[in-house]
Amino acid sequence: MKIVHLADTHLGLSAFNRVDPETGMNLREQLIYDNFLAAIDRIIALRPDALVHAGDLFHQVKPKTRAYTTALDALARLQDAGIPVLMVAGNHSMAKTRYTASPFEVLERGGSRASDLYVAHNNRYRRVELGDAVFHLIPNMLLSEGYRTAFEGVEFSSGTNVLVTHGLASILKDRRLHTVAEHELDATILSDRFDYIALGHFHGQVQVVDNAWYSGSLEYCNYGEITETKGGLAVDLETGDVGHIDLPHTPMFSLGRINCDGLSAREVVDGILDAADATGKKTYQAICQVTLDGIRRETLRSLDQKALVEIRNRMLDLKLQVIATDDPSRIFYEDSLVGLDYISEFERFVEREHLAPGEEEYVKKTGTAVLRSVIARHKEGESAAE
Repeated sequence: MKIVHLADTHLGLSAFNRVDPETGMNLREQLIYDNFLAAIDRIIALRPDALVHAGDLFHQVKPKTRAYTTALDALARLQDAGIPVLMVAGNHSMAKTRYTASPFEVLERGGSRASDLYVAHNNRYRRVELGDAVFHLIPNMLLSEGYRTAFEGVEFSSGTNVLVTHGLASILKDRRLHTVAEHELDATILSDRFDYIALGHFHGQVQVVDNAWYSGSLEYCNYGEITETKGGLAVDLETGDVGHIDLPHTPMFSLGRINCDGLSAREVVDGILDAADATGKKTYQAICQVTLDGIRRETLRSLDQKALVEIRNRMLDLKLQVIATDDPSRIFYEDSLVGLDYISEFERFVEREHLAPGEEEYVKKTGTAVLRSVIARHKEGESAAE
C-alpha cells in the first residue's frame, strides 16, 4: 500500500494585513486555500491508496466558512478519485471542552460518501482497517496522559500497522511551538511495532526515529521556519521507502544579510532594495526576510518608512531581522513605534488563542482600541521631548 502523509495545513490562517482585490479576503488566507486545493490535485495525480492527514487541518476550532468549504471541496475531489482519507484532530482544531463541537463533525456529515473519510477527534482513539493495513488514529488529546491511555488500547494487526497522531516527539522537546494543548509524545508511544508513524504538529519535515516522520506544514507559518522543507511525504508501506513530495505553497525567501556598519539610513534602504532586486527569484506574493547586521538604533529609527512600504508592496511580506550594535539579540523590525507593529502582533496573538468568533472580535476591538490610545500617548510624549 502507498500513502501520502500531510499535516498542519492550517486552513483559515491569515496574516500581513494584505487584501486580495478580487475576493476582499486576506491575501495570505486566500493563497493558503488556493495552494491547498492545488496540492490536493497534485496528490490525486500520484494515485496513492490513501491520504493521511496528521492534524491541524484547520487553524482554529471554529473554522471560517471558507475554510470549511475548501476542506469539503478537497474531500469531494479525493472521493471522486477513489482515495480514502484518514485524519486526526490537531491541537489547533480540537474541541477544548465537552461543550464545544468538533469541526470534524461537519466534515463527516458533509461528505458525499462518509465511508471514504475516517476521522479521530474528541479525545478518542480510532482503529481503521483499510486494504491490507490497519491505521491507528490518536488525535491531539486534551490531557497528555490521554496518549498513553489510547496507546494501551491499540489492537495491533498481524499485518501492516500505521500510527497517525499529533504532538511533539520528545526528541524535539527543545523545539516547542508554545501553542495551546501542545503535548510531548512519550518515546515509548513511537513504538517499533508500527510499520510507519505519521506525525503532525512540528512544522519541519523530519524523521525522528526509524519509522516515524513529521511531514511538516504545507505552508510557512512563521519566519522561524525559513530553512525548513515544506510539502508532503510519499510512503510505501511495503518497502518502507519514504520520499519528499513538492507541493504548492507560498514561497519564503531570505534576501541575505546587509552589513550596516557605517551605513546611513538611506544606504540601508538602498541595500534592502538591491537585495530584493538581486535575489533572482519571484518575490511577488512571496514572504521575504532580510537581516540588518550591526545597525545602530538611531539609524534604525531613521529608515524611510515610505520607501520600505513601497518595497513591501512588491511582496506578500518583508520582515527586517535586526542585529543592533547596542543589542546583539535579534529582533524583528516592522514599520510602527520603533519597528514593531503592535496592532498586528496583538491581532495575531488573539487569533492563536482560538477564541469563539464573537469573543475574538470583541477582544480584538477592545484591545486594539487600548493599544492605539497608548501608542498615541507615546508619540505625544516623544514629540514633547523633542
